[in-house]
Amino acid sequence: MVSKNQIKLITSLQQKKYRKQEQLFFAEGVKVVQELLNSNFELQDLFTTKQDFLTVSKNKVHAISEAELKKISALTTPNTCLAVFKVPNAKEMIEKGLIVALDDVRDPGNLGTIIRLCDWFGIETLFCTDESVDIYNPKVVQATMGSISRVNVVYGNLESFLSQTKLPVFGTFMDGKNIYQEKLPKEGVIIMGNEANGISPSVEKLVSERIAIPRFGNLQVTESLNVATATAIILSEFKRS
Repeated sequence: MVSKNQIKLITSLQQKKYRKQEQLFFAEGVKVVQELLNSNFELQDLFTTKQDFLTVSKNKVHAISEAELKKISALTTPNTCLAVFKVPNAKEMIEKGLIVALDDVRDPGNLGTIIRLCDWFGIETLFCTDESVDIYNPKVVQATMGSISRVNVVYGNLESFLSQTKLPVFGTFMDGKNIYQEKLPKEGVIIMGNEANGISPSVEKLVSERIAIPRFGNLQVTESLNVATATAIILSEFKRS
């Protein structure tokens, strides 16, 4: 059973200010929840309509009905479980290998997908500007499908980081050099821009290498690629090289 206070707390965690205040976030679905249970994230409470988590401490598992799950779920069609986890301490920057940096990416689905891509391509660190969508937004957590537990996501001032890094800085632009014709290094910072405005002018000044994914369509009228799609192509090329 889920109490009124628990319902109030969990639904409040859909908002960033309450996640920050309570230092809690939640995840939904057996796959995502199990991935987080197998990681270093600390479980606070697990609500489930089935007995799927027999190894979890009984005092943290709460059997609930589908109707109760619907009251606390952020999904249109709730899964069978929802787990509340403690937000871990902020992670330190690991400045080696390839680093993906997001310049104000605001869409939760895009951030979640990019975290999955970093996990897939072995990118240890993802840097996000403070204005980027919160990693513990329920839609972000859902979109990562568990990869949130394996990628070091750091928030901070991107200009400050780029000003002091010794790594080459690659920016993605429509007028950049054809990525398929470039010799790409094993280390560097790859900046992906905001969905609507691309890379901001202040960050653009700190870019050392401008790269682009060329358009092959006959009409050449497609304005741009989705930022997550572009990230997948670019990471594939860096790893292939």
